[in-house]
Amino acid sequence: MRKTLICGVGGQDGAYLAKFLTDKGYEVWGTSRDAQMASFQSLRGLGLLPRVKLLSMAPNDFRSVLTALNRADPDEVYFLAGQSSVGLSFEQPAETLESVINGVLNLLEAVRFLGKPIKVYHASSSECFGDLGGQAANEATPFRPRSPYAVAKASAHWLVANYRDAYGLFACNGILFNHESPLRPARFVTQKIVSAAVRIAGGAQEKLTLGRLDIVRDWGWAPEYVEAMWLMLQQEMADDFIIATGKAFSLEDFVASVFAELSLDWRDHVEVDPHLYRPTDIPWSQGNPRKAEEVLGWKARHAMPEVVKMMVSAELKKSQGGGAVYA
Repeated sequence: MRKTLICGVGGQDGAYLAKFLTDKGYEVWGTSRDAQMASFQSLRGLGLLPRVKLLSMAPNDFRSVLTALNRADPDEVYFLAGQSSVGLSFEQPAETLESVINGVLNLLEAVRFLGKPIKVYHASSSECFGDLGGQAANEATPFRPRSPYAVAKASAHWLVANYRDAYGLFACNGILFNHESPLRPARFVTQKIVSAAVRIAGGAQEKLTLGRLDIVRDWGWAPEYVEAMWLMLQQEMADDFIIATGKAFSLEDFVASVFAELSLDWRDHVEVDPHLYRPTDIPWSQGNPRKAEEVLGWKARHAMPEVVKMMVSAELKKSQGGGAVYA
């Protein structure tokens, strides 16, 4: 039985990855900063809590990372930990850089120190590219980060590449574009939109307040993206891959699709507040997943319209007392 350690198992991607790997027969270990106090709601919702061995690990503490690796003794490590909100990174830039960069550095150093053939996946980010000006990014597109979060992820990305080249570590960067699911917390704009629209459809007298609606994103379905993470670590050579649908839609398109699913006209229920604009928002973000298709054999099956349908359906069942629906 192969063993894996998922750093940040309590988040959206960590939970879906834990499900994917347990279904494949892995012994799955997962970390949180405080495993005794964390709720692990996503794991609980997927019925995985009894099947994942949980550890406390502080990514910015080298000894803590080394201890977790020694206890789990994994064949594969997936580093998904760290502050994950672009908006919050403008309010907490130091914490964002520390949690992302130091966490990845400590993991790479610990793997190098142990000298075991551990394969490492790092969750890089499409935010590293900045504004793509209407063009789809490939793996050779230069980084122009426009937020503290993106700066942190870009630095961590190059640390992974450096350790791969300098020390021969099997370490991969997955450059994932936006990917959504019912596991997204409410602070993410997609879940904020879906939750509000369902409440409004149920009779709530409220307005949905948003920032810029003209931004363009490449939205995929999170449960599909974790398969791509795993596929990267099954290759003979470590490499970096863009994971995306290759299709771009505006946030206005997303909002309109959500409200249309509920037979509502979004224009009757949405207000734009300039105070919600980010200091340096990215107008256009789209990925070219050709390399992943050709090398990994991976291709997204769901783009934004299908993602909206599944998220709205899950939120409706939740609002009707059917319990949370995660997959």
